[in-house]
Amino acid sequence: MVVQAGGLGEVRFGKPGDPAKVDRTIEIAVSDDMRYSPDEVRVKRGQTIRFQVLNGGELRHMMVLGKLSELGKQAELMRKSPGTALHTPAAISIEPGQTGQLVWQFTNAGTFDFACLVPGHLVGGMKGKVIVLP
Repeated sequence: MVVQAGGLGEVRFGKPGDPAKVDRTIEIAVSDDMRYSPDEVRVKRGQTIRFQVLNGGELRHMMVLGKLSELGKQAELMRKSPGTALHTPAAISIEPGQTGQLVWQFTNAGTFDFACLVPGHLVGGMKGKVIVLP
């Protein structure tokens, strides 16, 4: 089973970014305490951001961009169907001790979310916000 989270094109929080045109790199650490550090970032509308996500824990974690209500539904689908794959350019999965990169261009101002959709992680508080300034 494949869960689509925004498809391949532009969604309200932006679109996949060009790795050759990154405006800024933001490092985010994830760990088994079910937290992101930092759990809130601010970017400017139009910026292409490289999220460099470092997993210092012993569990697999994810970073999925979206709106919290939609992310919660996707997390529930993944909980009900173990082995469900999430295929979207707005997400990365990071194995223990590894670093992953997600490049995203934020085309609209607003407050958007990111979360870990590994079963139990979102309900454990593993979420954050991206505030896109005009």
